[in-house]
Amino acid sequence: MLTELYIRNFAIIDELRLKFHNGFNVLTGETGAGKSIILDAVTLMLGGRADTTLVRSGAGEAYVEATFTLSDALKKLIAPILEAEGLDEEHEDDVLLSRELRLNGRNICRVNGRTVNLSVLRDVAEPLIDIHGQGEHLSLLQPRSHLPLLDSYAGAQAERAALGKEITALQEIQHELADLRQNERLLAQRADMLRFQVEEIEAARLDDGEEEELRAERTRLANSEQLMKSASEAVNLLTGMDDETQAVADMLGQAERSLIQLTRYDETQGPLLERLQGLIYQLSEVSSELQSYLDEVEYNPKRLDFVEERLELINQLKRKYGEDISTILALRDRAKAELTRIDNSEERIAELTKTEEQYLRRCGEMALALSKKRQAAAQKLATAVVTQLTDLQMDGAKFEVQFERTPQSDGLYVEGERLAFDKTGFDTAEFLISTNPGEPLKPMVKVASGGETARLMLALKTALAQVDKTPTLIFDEIDQGIGG
Repeated sequence: MLTELYIRNFAIIDELRLKFHNGFNVLTGETGAGKSIILDAVTLMLGGRADTTLVRSGAGEAYVEATFTLSDALKKLIAPILEAEGLDEEHEDDVLLSRELRLNGRNICRVNGRTVNLSVLRDVAEPLIDIHGQGEHLSLLQPRSHLPLLDSYAGAQAERAALGKEITALQEIQHELADLRQNERLLAQRADMLRFQVEEIEAARLDDGEEEELRAERTRLANSEQLMKSASEAVNLLTGMDDETQAVADMLGQAERSLIQLTRYDETQGPLLERLQGLIYQLSEVSSELQSYLDEVEYNPKRLDFVEERLELINQLKRKYGEDISTILALRDRAKAELTRIDNSEERIAELTKTEEQYLRRCGEMALALSKKRQAAAQKLATAVVTQLTDLQMDGAKFEVQFERTPQSDGLYVEGERLAFDKTGFDTAEFLISTNPGEPLKPMVKVASGGETARLMLALKTALAQVDKTPTLIFDEIDQGIGG
């Protein structure tokens, strides 16, 4: 529970320290005394929106600090948060929350004296305190708020959350099924296109690196006459196959013989002879390789036409499917994978339909158990609210929770019926009230006056507080509209 609140330089408050005792604590005073400012300070400390206008005039920062004494249940609840942030070393029975708001807009949050981010402050504060502000009773007129209130009273949050998780999974399955069924024709068209793409690419029998090899071959074939002429000239110069040209090999041979003669009289030139002999050997290899190349080079217009056609086919596929062969082959692989998924769509539909049926039955069972828990709680809540209304001078008032179910052909299976549902189950709940003896029960929005609504809110909050695990509840203007 909240045991101490310290406020400094907040709005019109210079410095204030409040200590609270177990049980009912009341802050009273005339309008403008600052009661709501204290509530604003608590809201800021709990992680509410920071506004620099809240800093007291002439001060550099506003500061709010609250001390909470923890029950064993609360210790277990917030211990994981404190341990994860390393905030539980010095404080065992108490937790200290604070927030500092500076004029430059920066605000500093602390838990047990250590700086934390705003989300951690909110996580720690959430189970410690609950604030009910002015005008909240107006929300009670809206039926959408009734089921959450009833679930809170029933202590059914865990069951509701578990059902919501299952319903979410069910809805994901239903969405996928709807897409598959709705797009069956589109998928068939898509499959035809993918098959055409795969067949066209595979018919081309492409290989990575093929295009570069073909371009090089095209260059050779297109210039075969020049290649043969150049190679032939080189061979003639090296080997003397042309009788009119003195061979380089012959000239090097003559030079070799001269150097051999030279080294007989000057051995220091032996290395020079070895180098020349190496050149003669290399020349022989070059001549041999050139002759082999010359034997292979030929003018082949048919092969050139084939290469040109092959390159044109590759260019056509590149214009349609990608910038190079590797990209085209990757697209083919993706298309084949997608085709497999589409071809298996009927099997997928059958599989999902079976799973959907299982979820509809399981969720129906869970929703029915939750509904029974709600109905039992509704009877207890009605008794508790009527008791509180009697204490608030509304003798003869009646209160009841009305449940409705809506049939739906594809809904949850519940006791031989198919019922419409959402993440909260198949129940819709609305609070009905009769404020005077003999009057029939009607929705609150059609019956209750402002004062009656305020009293009903107080009665509901009092009844709910009996099961609420939050140790500190703050009500702002709790008697608004009640009178008397």
